[in-house]
Amino acid sequence: MSETTSDPRYKRRPPKRPLRLSWSDERVRGIFWQIVVVAAVGSVIYWLWSNTSHNLAVRRIATGFGFLDREAGLPIAESLIPYDPTNTYARALFVGLLNTLKVAEVGIVLATILGTAIGIARLSKNFLLSRIAGAYIEIIRDLPLLLQLLFWYTILQGLPGPRQALKPMEGVVLSNRGLKLPALMWENAHTAALVAFVLGIVGTWLYARMARAKQMADGQPRKGWPAARGLILVLPVVVWYALGAPWEIEYPVLRGFNFRGGMNISPEYFALLIGLVTYTAGFIAEVVRAGIMSVNKGQREAAQALGLKHGSVLRLIVMPQALRVIIPPMTSNYLNLTKNSSLAVAIGYQDIVSIANTTLNQTGQAIEGIAIIMAVYLTISLSISLFMNWYNARIALVER
Repeated sequence: MSETTSDPRYKRRPPKRPLRLSWSDERVRGIFWQIVVVAAVGSVIYWLWSNTSHNLAVRRIATGFGFLDREAGLPIAESLIPYDPTNTYARALFVGLLNTLKVAEVGIVLATILGTAIGIARLSKNFLLSRIAGAYIEIIRDLPLLLQLLFWYTILQGLPGPRQALKPMEGVVLSNRGLKLPALMWENAHTAALVAFVLGIVGTWLYARMARAKQMADGQPRKGWPAARGLILVLPVVVWYALGAPWEIEYPVLRGFNFRGGMNISPEYFALLIGLVTYTAGFIAEVVRAGIMSVNKGQREAAQALGLKHGSVLRLIVMPQALRVIIPPMTSNYLNLTKNSSLAVAIGYQDIVSIANTTLNQTGQAIEGIAIIMAVYLTISLSISLFMNWYNARIALVER
């Protein structure tokens, strides 16, 4: 029996049938209907495009993306890169893209932290903590996000002015002009130290892979913390010290009718960030709770019987297994947070939607403006999906 199954002749695939140009052949029918569907979709797209082009030409409406090189004349309150109204529409839209990414990236990180904490608290044996977490989840998820954004924006606008600003701690100022925080005086040496820190993380990851491969080959464990400490901590400090980077903190100071210096977080951005984070955290909390409950209770009991503390059980046994359940729906919540950031136009935060709307109102080229918005959100969503799918494949169980 073993000789028969090991014979390579039995492992060959059966020969393929030749394709016959006959309607009775299912492969011919499949190819035919695919051609029909593609032709129908192509015809509809061509008809829509030609009809739109004809109507635009009849009404003498300009088309194309040539307007991107024209002067925008559009004021933007906050920008991550230098900008003034004399710049082009292309730069203005790029500023809006960066503002959208600033909200999405920070919001995803904070919503993940807050949602995970609330999801774990929802399963706590402490009655009061569990009920507070449950009430938060039910209330936040049942209120429309737009209403929450307007609520937080109204609260921030109702804060006292700069002269009567709230100062919860040294260097932190909260007023109706936004949140002021101390900031490091940034120079090129700090940029070099930051680059060294990123390279250190990459080097640590490569060393960990190499050490793991060698351990699989010879069975000898290798410590990774010396390399991590040297690459992530020592290397950036050496670069920072060698280039003479100063360590000066700039504090916000009241000058005239507003604070100067430090880092400024505008009321619009602050309200948008709080609303998105608190709203999305309610959904993430339920995802985390479901993922933790999917792990067999017997594993937790066995770990506790071995003497592990509750935090160690959660960190070492429960969460690594729960991630396989958490990651897929978590991707949807990240995408929802990114797309919900388009509601920023309701509270005056100038993201890609707000700037694109102003652009199409000034130029009259609505189709191009809508196409830019769609392309931006499609690209961001696909990027998030690709990264989360890659991470999900990394932590998936692999059969051996």
